[in-house]
Amino acid sequence: MLNLTQINWQKIDNLLPVIVQHIQTCEVLMLGYMNQAALEKTLNEKRVTFYSRTKQRLWTKGENSGHFLNVMDMSLDCDNDSLLILAEPMGNTCHTGAESCFHQFEKSEPDWIFFSKLERLIASRKGVDPQTSYTAQLYAKGTKRIAQKVGEEGVETALAATVKDREETICEAADLAYHLTVLLQDAGLSWADVISKLKERHTG
Repeated sequence: MLNLTQINWQKIDNLLPVIVQHIQTCEVLMLGYMNQAALEKTLNEKRVTFYSRTKQRLWTKGENSGHFLNVMDMSLDCDNDSLLILAEPMGNTCHTGAESCFHQFEKSEPDWIFFSKLERLIASRKGVDPQTSYTAQLYAKGTKRIAQKVGEEGVETALAATVKDREETICEAADLAYHLTVLLQDAGLSWADVISKLKERHTG
């Protein structure tokens, strides 16, 4: 529970820097500022509201686009003068159409962000013309075929590891991860469900 009395409002003219992070991928979505009224509105409505220093008013992220940031959890930093919000975005966060306001990496994006985007791409292939997508072909063939592919790739991964073929193990593990993602999506599940179970088993 956030203790409002602990917040140090004095460092930046009664404003609190706020970092918003994707609840599942941990991708940093944006940075904004809150005054006390914006924070109270955020807490009450469970949607991120900032204070605009240029317009000098409150604005709820997504109030025009519908791309709200639903608050899942939040934490003050150790000095109580900045806030981290874990949010579930209801669309792309950046006004440019990008998922994050921080998308201009000089190198490739972090691995966990790529994997999350891949999972969403695989999910989007449901209902697509099977002639245009291998993933759509798998969905069209049904759960039995998808499960069969997971079994095949699992065996091939194990065999590659057994003979200590590093490159082949990586390739087969990638195929396994892909087909397992398809199977999860086919079952109405996601890697978030798997991770939740792992945390349940191994936390504490």
